[in-house]
Amino acid sequence: MDRSLVALGAPRAERADAVRNRLHLLTTAREMLATQGADKVTMDGLAERAGLGKGTVFRRFGSRAGIFHALLDDDERAFQEQVLSGPAPLGPGAAPADRLIAYGRARIAFQLGHYDIARAALDGTRPIAAGEGTISQVHIRMLLGLADLGVADLDMLAVQLTAALEGPFLLYLSAPDHADAALRVEERMAQGWEELVLRICRP
Repeated sequence: MDRSLVALGAPRAERADAVRNRLHLLTTAREMLATQGADKVTMDGLAERAGLGKGTVFRRFGSRAGIFHALLDDDERAFQEQVLSGPAPLGPGAAPADRLIAYGRARIAFQLGHYDIARAALDGTRPIAAGEGTISQVHIRMLLGLADLGVADLDMLAVQLTAALEGPFLLYLSAPDHADAALRVEERMAQGWEELVLRICRP
């Protein structure tokens, strides 16, 4: 099994009722997102919809942005598992260039699919990752090494490629003032990524 990614921190051991409350709150938050949109997901609204006290929601998430961070963390874990042990070419078993293309396409789809959640998670109190040290950078660096490109500084190349995939860049490009019709944005980005990888990996 390919373990090139940086595993997200394992959650601390919790009481059974706390685990149930967390799962219930996240499920409820997802239902609210689907039916009402991110703007309608508030601490008070989530507590009322979930049938739990407001204090329970605050202890669990800390802030409204914390709700969306928790949702992103859950989905990041599922995404990472697909990369670690899912079918090729996203998972192990394909050539490095094919895996780079598949990873970029999957990551772009993930970022754009989580557009509303990612925007809602920006609360101004946490730095916005620019690529360095991220799961994407570690994975891309590993695949570049396997590709045996003869490049002197694979670490810097990995950082530069990561910048093409991570949230702030995609959120900027996919904002209404900077994007074409929504259905075309993902494919244009994915095609651009594929062409970039093919040029880098060309013998």
